[in-house]
Amino acid sequence: MRSKFPIPFLLAAIAVLRGPAAPAQTDVALSLYGAFSGSTTGNGTVQSPSNSAGGLLELRHISNPLVGYDVTYSYNRDNQVYKLPSGLPCPSSGCTGSAVSANAHELSGDWVVSVHGANLRPFALAGIGLLLNEPTSGQSNTTSSTKPVFLYGAGLDWGLVPHIGLRFQYRGNLYRAPGLTTVFSSTGKFTQTAEPMIGAYLKF
Repeated sequence: MRSKFPIPFLLAAIAVLRGPAAPAQTDVALSLYGAFSGSTTGNGTVQSPSNSAGGLLELRHISNPLVGYDVTYSYNRDNQVYKLPSGLPCPSSGCTGSAVSANAHELSGDWVVSVHGANLRPFALAGIGLLLNEPTSGQSNTTSSTKPVFLYGAGLDWGLVPHIGLRFQYRGNLYRAPGLTTVFSSTGKFTQTAEPMIGAYLKF
């Protein structure tokens, strides 16, 4: 026997159970962050990056909770210190350590998932990019380094007025330690940089 339950009522009931769809959003954001990296050891080298402050420029578009993306550019100082592990003899004079002053530039593309309620939008992200480490000029025995980087993170958008809000987020970068000096080998180990950040976004 054919059911006489009206199809439009069934579709309406499903829509009510699912709740309202989160509105799409396109925005540009500027954030300040701290970059905190750990030391690595390998290839007869101990490599210690400095902690520093940086800035992130971000263009984001969210179509629905499962479809969102952003492209980013970030910059921070990324000075590196290379030295021999403790206890190893120095094979030549002047090799007790090498400090390199450098800048780190990062370009990335990320997939963003989010939910929206009231004036809050929590989100999570994952992506890939390129990390370009460039020694500052005037240093001998240095070289630039370009490495692929995997990114992950999460955060919260807090809308203050219809088109402006604050963005709180944490981003983590996973990559191989860069080799910026010809005096020491890079450790070649995977390392990560933690980047807690706060910024503001402008929604179109």
